[in-house]
Amino acid sequence: MRVATWNVNSIRARVGRVTDWLVKADVDVLAMQEIKCKPEQFPVDAFEAAGYELEIHGANQWNGVAFASRLPMEDARREFTEIPRFGKPGADGLSPVECRALAVTIEGVRLWSLYVPNGRALDDPHYTYKLEWLDRLAADTRAWIAANPETPLALMGDWNIAPFDYDVWDIDVFEGSTHVSEPERERFRAFEALGLSDVARERVPDGYTYWDYKQLRFPRNEGMRIDFIMGTRSFDDLIVDARIERNERKGETPSDHVPVVVDLDLETALDDDRPMIF
Repeated sequence: MRVATWNVNSIRARVGRVTDWLVKADVDVLAMQEIKCKPEQFPVDAFEAAGYELEIHGANQWNGVAFASRLPMEDARREFTEIPRFGKPGADGLSPVECRALAVTIEGVRLWSLYVPNGRALDDPHYTYKLEWLDRLAADTRAWIAANPETPLALMGDWNIAPFDYDVWDIDVFEGSTHVSEPERERFRAFEALGLSDVARERVPDGYTYWDYKQLRFPRNEGMRIDFIMGTRSFDDLIVDARIERNERKGETPSDHVPVVVDLDLETALDDDRPMIF
């Protein structure tokens, strides 16, 4: 079973690129982030024509997560326990819950599509929100693993954290900025303490997953590694290969992120004549 995660940065702007890549790369399951649309605005027909079912969690032109799968999806869940709120309070006096987390189970594997808050700046309320969001996700993950210790689990998506200095092109440029601060990195390590690991890192030790559109960042390879598949041991044990699809940053109307892909040694009805990853 081939599984991928991709911050698509507006699915309506990039539907052709995404569906073409899904078919070309023979991907079974794609976790998407930053779809930037409501479910009724999502280009469902294009995905269905390519052979994919959808689970969508979006509210407006910001944020939003989704799954596209050629295999049946079960036990869909939007949001995790006590997910923090952020933004201007509504008539009920509560800030909205942003569409940043969606889970499904496919072939017995529990998968989350996650769009972790950016943080914006170290003195911005969004930074505090980001840390609280990660704390609550970790608490929910801990409880879920305790209740389902044998089930393979992967938290996939745009984490908006560079765990190591070499995950950005020049650490000095990021001094005093988000993504590389110690509190953010501590939150990332908290998931490792729960038994999860960056499953692509050992198999693809080098490479970025994001390049800003500005200042020729991509031609200069001034990127960041901030998109991850964090998996439990039982998930990692299934992996036979992994890659970062750097070429998806090229061409017309690319996302500023690229897919991260893993192959699982998990047979499905779709496995006949599957090409290998190289």
